[in-house]
Amino acid sequence: MKLVVATHNQGKLAEFRRMLATLNVEILSATEAGISEFPPENGTTYAENALLKAGYATLTTGLPALADDSGLEVDILSGAPGIFSARYGGKLDDGERIAYLLDQLKGIPKGARSASFVCAVVIATPAGEVKVFHGECRGEILQGPRGSGGFGYDPIFYSLDLTKSFAEAGDEEKQRVSHRGRALQHFLDWALTPAAKTTMSETMPRRDGKY
Repeated sequence: MKLVVATHNQGKLAEFRRMLATLNVEILSATEAGISEFPPENGTTYAENALLKAGYATLTTGLPALADDSGLEVDILSGAPGIFSARYGGKLDDGERIAYLLDQLKGIPKGARSASFVCAVVIATPAGEVKVFHGECRGEILQGPRGSGGFGYDPIFYSLDLTKSFAEAGDEEKQRVSHRGRALQHFLDWALTPAAKTTMSETMPRRDGKY
């Protein structure tokens, strides 16, 4: 059985592969599945954006596809950057985007920097099955980056579960409490059922007539 992970983000892809290692499936990246780009993420929710990617991938490849959309929601910023987390501040790299967010929080004291990482994982299958799985973790935004691991906003997100930043955490401990890890665990619980295995094993021809 093959499963496409609909992302070009190498950090996300590594997390998916680690988390899905218990499934008896071959994990294909978007590139390996022949997908060079995805439609614009113009949904109004994480689930809508994830479905745009998963739906496109399954229609293009004829294989079941898994995608996520996630974001950082800072309470004092009314939930921003939210679904715009990857585009917050414009076309910036991770370090520049972190600096931009910290500038928005300039002068905000420690007790008022609470935040959540939120994730929606969507599975779309050739049989027309669509399921959504959610995950969330609470924390706060640090005054500056800590740690050298992870990606995105991980260096400034202090996890209340781990009492350290995500960038200071090991891969396994981060996955255990992270928003994406929790959403993927819900997916795994479903994927290991007999009905899910049957659904995900069904394939259909790709748009180019191949598999």
